[in-house]
Amino acid sequence: MAIDTRAFRHTAAQFATGVTVIAMESGGEIKALTANSFTSLSLDPPLVLFCLGKQGRAGQIIHSTTRFCVNILADHQRDLSAFFAGAWNAPTAPKFSFVKWEGTPRLERCPAAIACVLHAIHEGGDHWIVVGEVVGLYRSGEECRPLVFYSGGYVTIETPCVKIEDAPISIAWSGPWG
Repeated sequence: MAIDTRAFRHTAAQFATGVTVIAMESGGEIKALTANSFTSLSLDPPLVLFCLGKQGRAGQIIHSTTRFCVNILADHQRDLSAFFAGAWNAPTAPKFSFVKWEGTPRLERCPAAIACVLHAIHEGGDHWIVVGEVVGLYRSGEECRPLVFYSGGYVTIETPCVKIEDAPISIAWSGPWG
């Protein structure tokens, strides 16, 4: 039985997800894209994964990068999510000098970020499944509402998130990003 791709997409959209901006280096420049296909994979060793369309620009350059940073977005960062969702669709990716990067590259005012080295890339139909080994963490420790994507749009969680009680941590990463 053939599954209609549009029906599949709309059905899968009923699963609420967080939103991330994946930043990577290519040719000495930071490239970034919005992704909600992100998840933790393993605690030992610490691994995460995200998926990229093979035909997109990011899907074409992922094989030439050695590291990336997963920026987990808060509700107040909807504009960044929308910008990076469209950045790869332009004939030439726009410069985003207005974006404030800190270190890894981590987005300014991002509640959490995960720095990774590329561990593996697997086939996944029309997507690449990108696995990263976690080498650094950042958590702001501030209260915020997460940016949530559901049924093709952003939704707001009305209940304030519980403040993380332990101390904020910062990414420990050496090299040109850090």
